[in-house]
Amino acid sequence: MKFLPKWRLRKPSEDTKTVYVSEKFGVRSLHIGSDTVQSAMRLARPNDLELSYTRSMMACLLFQAAPRNVLMIGLGGGSVAKYVYHQLPQTKLRVLELDPQVVAIARQCFLVPEDDARFQVIVGDGAEYMDRREVRADLIMVDGYDAESHVEELATREFYGHCRERLAHGGVLVVNLWGGDRQFNEVLKRIEGVFSDGTLCLPARKPGNVIAFGFRDPPGPLVWTDLERRAAELELRHGMEFPLFVAGLRTMNRSDVTHLYP
Repeated sequence: MKFLPKWRLRKPSEDTKTVYVSEKFGVRSLHIGSDTVQSAMRLARPNDLELSYTRSMMACLLFQAAPRNVLMIGLGGGSVAKYVYHQLPQTKLRVLELDPQVVAIARQCFLVPEDDARFQVIVGDGAEYMDRREVRADLIMVDGYDAESHVEELATREFYGHCRERLAHGGVLVVNLWGGDRQFNEVLKRIEGVFSDGTLCLPARKPGNVIAFGFRDPPGPLVWTDLERRAAELELRHGMEFPLFVAGLRTMNRSDVTHLYP
């Protein structure tokens, strides 16, 4: 995996839309418009999830263990897309990415696979795509940040309403939020308002990111012992810290000794 020197760049201060790649200590990182790491890949384990927030997004498997169709808004370096593609072989996956340069870099520098029968990257507007009535998915995963904050078009009440309409029965919305975003509380209220049958928040282990889960339908009783059992099974299958995800769900959600309440 030879690094492409022409993308080993620093961000020009006058260009907030520059997409560039850096590499340090065996980790390749994607930056979009700032020095903030948008996506990262450890060269020795290119299909693992390097960043804690991407692993936390996969806590959705506690609630939707075998999704048949996944729709992602925002490709970035493709970490979550690659993980779903390689770890969930029965799942079909579509990814919407607005910037064709991001797609090109993701494929050339971050080993995002070419399209096939299970995987498709669509260059287009995620908000517009979600407005199409024929779209359907078991999981919708949204990671829509630019250099400074959540992309406005991917954080409106109307957008979240379309997400709920596109989910199949029992479907789950997964949204990466940044706790330091000045709009964090307002965006979370929009998600909670649309997904009135239940929402949960999970803080990523590295402070800052918060993953919001919205349930299309009431998820039924969420018993701690059941969640802990599922987490242990998923940890064995995926080699990821699912028991810690369950523990993290206690910190930002209503619960008692026996139940978690979405």
